[in-house]
Parts: sequence; C-alpha cells; structure tokens
Amino acid sequence: SMEPAQSEMSILPNGKGHDLAEDISVCVCVCVCVCVCVSCVDFLGLTLQISFFSIQFEGKTSFGMSVFNLGNAIMGSGILGLAYAMANTGIMFFLFLLTAVAVLSCYSIHLLLKASGVVGIRAYEQLGYRAFGMTGKLAAGIAITLQNIGAMSSYMFIVKSEFPLVIQAFLRADPSSTEWYLNGNYLVVLVSMGIILPLALMKQLGYLGYTSGFSLSCMVFFLSAVIFKKFQIPCPFEEFAVNATATHLHSNFSLVDHSHAYHNGHVEDDAHCSPGFITINSQTAYTIPILAFAFVCHPEVLPIYTELRDATQRRMQHVSNLSILIMYVMYFMAALFGYLTFYGKVEPELLHTYSRIDPYDILILCVRVAVLTAVTLTVPIVLFPVRRAIQQMLFPNKTFSWFRHIGIAVTLLTLIDMLVIFAPNILGIFGVIGATSAPCLIFIFPAVFYIRIVPKDEEPMSSTPKILAACFAGLGFIFMIMSLSFIIIDWTTGSSNSLGGH
Repeated sequence: SMEPAQSEMSILPNGKGHDLAEDISVCVCVCVCVCVCVSCVDFLGLTLQISFFSIQFEGKTSFGMSVFNLGNAIMGSGILGLAYAMANTGIMFFLFLLTAVAVLSCYSIHLLLKASGVVGIRAYEQLGYRAFGMTGKLAAGIAITLQNIGAMSSYMFIVKSEFPLVIQAFLRADPSSTEWYLNGNYLVVLVSMGIILPLALMKQLGYLGYTSGFSLSCMVFFLSAVIFKKFQIPCPFEEFAVNATATHLHSNFSLVDHSHAYHNGHVEDDAHCSPGFITINSQTAYTIPILAFAFVCHPEVLPIYTELRDATQRRMQHVSNLSILIMYVMYFMAALFGYLTFYGKVEPELLHTYSRIDPYDILILCVRVAVLTAVTLTVPIVLFPVRRAIQQMLFPNKTFSWFRHIGIAVTLLTLIDMLVIFAPNILGIFGVIGATSAPCLIFIFPAVFYIRIVPKDEEPMSSTPKILAACFAGLGFIFMIMSLSFIIIDWTTGSSNSLGGH
C-alpha cells in the first residue's frame, strides 16, 4: 500500500499541503479527550470520599486524587523507552520482568507502610532516624534529594531538547532560525517560572490531583496514538525522504547516537516484521535496570499517605496497588504496540521512530506536546519530597513557614535550570546517582528500616517476613551493582546504551 508521490509532496515544509480542517479536528479531539479525563478526575475525587476507617492524621485528599498523584509520580519519561526494552527482551520475557517489578514495588511499599505504622511516623527521613539515628535520617534525605533532583533535571532536559523541535515543526520554521522561542534555554526558564513554580508553591500535595489527572490523561492520549498508529503504519515502513530541511529536522529529532545508519526512502525487508517472544541479545541486560526502576515512587508514598483522607495502612496500600496497576497496564500497552509497529527497528526513544516516517505528522506532534505536558506536570510532584527532605535535614523542629516553603522551591528550580542550561553533560553523573539512590529507595531502605523498626518480640529475625525483607535488600544491592557496572561499561566503550529509568 504505497502512497502516490503527490501525497508525499503534500508534506513539504511549505505549509500548503495539510488540510486545515483535518488539523483542527485532531486538535479538537485532543481537547475533548483531555476534558473527559479531567471530568473523570473530578468525579473520582467526589465519589470516593466514603469514610471507612478512623482518622489518625488530618488528611484532606480523596482516594481518587491520591491515586492520580502517585500514578503521576510513578510515570516518567521512561515510558518512551519501553518499546525499545521490549525489542531487546521479547514480549513474554518483558511481561515477566514487568510483572515481577510491579509485584516487588507493591511489596516494597507494604514494608514502608508497615514500618511507618509501627512507629506512627509518615516521613521517610524520620523512619531512617528511628531505625539508624542521624545516619539513617541523612542517608534517606540525601537519597531522596539526589534521586528527585536527577529526575527533575532529566524532565527539564526533555523540555529543553524537545519543545523547540515541536514548535519548529508546527510553525514549519527554518531549522537555522535564531528566534528566541526556538531556543531551548529560554523555553526551560519560561516553563519553570510560568507553570512549575506556581504549582510547586501549593501548600499541600493534594491540590495537585487535578494537574496529575491532566498529566495522566496526556499519557492516555500518547497510548491511544501509539495503538492507532500500529494499525496505520505498514510493516516494512517507508522512510520519509524529501529535502535537506526534513533531513536536518530528523537528525535534530534524534538525541541518541545510533550505531546503524538508515537510508532515506529505503523500504525495510519483511523479515523484521514478526515479533520475538523471548529475545536475548547484547542489549538485554541493559533493560533489566530500566525496568527495575520503572515504578519509582517511594519518596512520594509517605507524603501522599499523610494527606490521604481517612488514612489507614490498608487504604494507602490500596492507593499504591491501584496506581501501580494502572501504570503497569499503560507501560505494557505502550511497549507492546510501539514494538509491534516497528519490531526490531524501534529506537530507544519511541517518538523519534515515528518522525523518521513523517516529521510533520500532526497527530505525532500533538502527542509530543502531550508528553511534554505530562513531563512538565510531574516536576512539582517530584519537588515536594525534596523540599520535605531538605526541611527535615536543615530545619527539623521548625513549624511551617511560607518564606522557607517558597525559598526552597525557587532555589531548587533555579539550580535545576542552571544545570540543564549550562551543564547538560551532568546527566551522565545523574545516571550514576540514579543507579545508586533508586535501588536504595526502592529495595534497600524499606527492607532495612522494616527489619530494624518492627520489634523482635513481634517478629523475630528468623521469622518469614524478616527473612523476605533481608532477601529484598540483597536484591537491591544486585540491581545497584548491575546498573553501575553497565554505566561504567558505557563510559569506557563510549556508547550510550543505558536509558534513564524514571
């Protein structure tokens, strides 16, 4: 089903080829989809307010809003790399790994909530203090700060690199144009000050339930587009080949160095068009740490627990399980349909593969905007635990102060913007930080805090729960060693195979 040459010419960057009505209808569909999702947020927030349990802490956030907030904390830019991960593991092996990681994440949150319930504390750093004194408090605080600053920097880096390209494609602007609105550095500052800072100044995390719902609806739109494109793109797909402008655009779209070159206009052979169920290759080992950190939300669990209405350990566990389940389904669907569209030709960043077929595809451009929106709206959620950790470490006994609340947020965002603008290479260092802090927060800390905090007369060291927790901590050390060794191998060989997790 080859398209005639005329239709290929209709996507020349002269702005005349596209049907305006078609463009408007796509954008209207996007708006309707988003509005429906936001109204669902409202509905969930209103209906799931039935109180079953006694109130220990005064929480105001509904069950539904808490699910959205935690789901948004879990969902990061990592979803864009999952189709590539599936291409390197095969469908069944990927499903097995994703299921295992989801179950382990639920278990990890169970340990965290159980330890928190024993001592009646709902702050990660204070749990560390109860388990190991000042050392534990500082270890937890530093791990949360580094992990989340790393995550925020990678999100802002996506805004810096992707946003100008999207504007450029929408406006059909000349790639060499020096307009300020095509400069990623200006856009990062604008987005930080105009969108992220006002949201980060909210006193309570619960208020962000609406933006979290909106952010998740953007990802639902991304998923819908991936599923739709699977049935629209034929399998040996034809590459986009017009003039130098498009080629330049395409080369800009790609952030990752590829070891294999593609030829414009070349049709791939049919051999690549069958799925692999279990695939083992040189890249397979890299995908395991990526998946291990796919459900990182542990710093946000306790702040969300604190604000949950009618909070009990069981109710918060339900919030966590539901958030992880929703993300599990979205991750698997995005990976599956992305993989079944391109098979072995899928790139480490899924959306770049679509732009190889047509850089001016209006649907994919809308998807890019949706992903940018989702990533931007995740930053305030991730900033809350960092601010809390800094307050716990520097001002442990002080009451709430707006001056401190605003000051820490402004300082953090300024620091992150400076890093992203002036030191983009710092992301490699954050890769190392992520490889050490993520396994600590997910596996090691919840397990060792649980072992130390739950009294020995209640559960002796030889009891099954404590032995399982010890094994869980051991698993965390294995993941940490694996991730670090892959990053070191990458640095020594000069390749860039390992993807960011969150």
